[in-house]
Amino acid sequence: MTNREAHFRAARRLVIKVGSNVLTGPDGLNISVIEALSDQINRLFRKGIEVILVSSGAMASGQKKIGLARRPDEIPKRQAMAAVGQAGLILAYENAFSRYGRKVAQVLLTSDDLSGSRRRYLNARNTLYTLLSWQVLPIINENDTVVVEEIKFGDNDNLSALITLMMNADILINLTDIDGLFTADPRTHKNAELIDEVGNISKSIEKIAGDIPGALGTGGMMAKIQAARKVMTAGIPMIIANGKRPDILEQLFSGKARGTFFVPARDRLSNRKCWIGFTVKPKGGIKIDEGAALAIREKGKSLLAGGIIDVTGDFGVGAPVELMDINDKRLAVGLVNYSAGDLKKIKGCNTKQIKDRLGHKPYDEVIHRDNLTVLDQCNPK
Repeated sequence: MTNREAHFRAARRLVIKVGSNVLTGPDGLNISVIEALSDQINRLFRKGIEVILVSSGAMASGQKKIGLARRPDEIPKRQAMAAVGQAGLILAYENAFSRYGRKVAQVLLTSDDLSGSRRRYLNARNTLYTLLSWQVLPIINENDTVVVEEIKFGDNDNLSALITLMMNADILINLTDIDGLFTADPRTHKNAELIDEVGNISKSIEKIAGDIPGALGTGGMMAKIQAARKVMTAGIPMIIANGKRPDILEQLFSGKARGTFFVPARDRLSNRKCWIGFTVKPKGGIKIDEGAALAIREKGKSLLAGGIIDVTGDFGVGAPVELMDINDKRLAVGLVNYSAGDLKKIKGCNTKQIKDRLGHKPYDEVIHRDNLTVLDQCNPK
């Protein structure tokens, strides 16, 4: 049994992301594709597998429905177009799943809903858990009607990764209009070869992905690689496959080698560490020396004041901050026990000196390892 076969056989909860280029055609929504996907997803539910669907298509659907030749530049027009398209999108899904007596639920989110506060994050997660317990299919999309740059996820590839982490799913299936990640854009290079498996997202993989743009959607292949990096680091596999292939989900679960499989790290991160590492937005940064970087990356240690070289930003106690090594590479994200002002006073000092410099010492650790998520630690199976 191959690595991917084992993961699919053990999967009991999935996140499936479907791109605009799969769901839309020349005349708007491609109803036949939606119906085919609904049939496959319903079969998974009947096998006892929980499914969460992250669906693009609202913007593209609205553009076709209104009759615009291209997407408008003005934000109010784009948001209005998404509102028109979202109504048609969820209705198409509702009609498709009603053939099997299955209910669907529309869930529209912004980045602020997940990263704004731990409480809102947990509320969203509890809602999805409840829907699944009722055997209702959650259909999630970014709330383009109200979203602005500050609260955008960026694309549904990123959103699907965050939902996968939040719901502790077993696999993220990313359905697009090509068969996976190729050595070059297969739409323009006849000799492009499919990459069957990716165990580490290297610079060369990023270069390949950067040369394969999206069509109707906003992400392109690079966004999918960035999503894969998140879930792989958390110990969850992802696969990119062709959503237009007949019975693609059935083929994946039957063990057929379809798409590109992204191998997860050996150790699975807790839900809390996933939230800290990939969902919250850092309020500042801490630059650390080589010794501290080694202790955190290789030994799973907490961050102490002695390893701090510099502090940037203005943040308070409990704020999320990113840790950078001496080469300014992003190493980790954690929740700090000291404000930015206090950290500037105690950086580089021994733990025993903290009280002398501040007049108090609430914690030995600047960031405790339980509140620290190391990034990019893919050590594949």
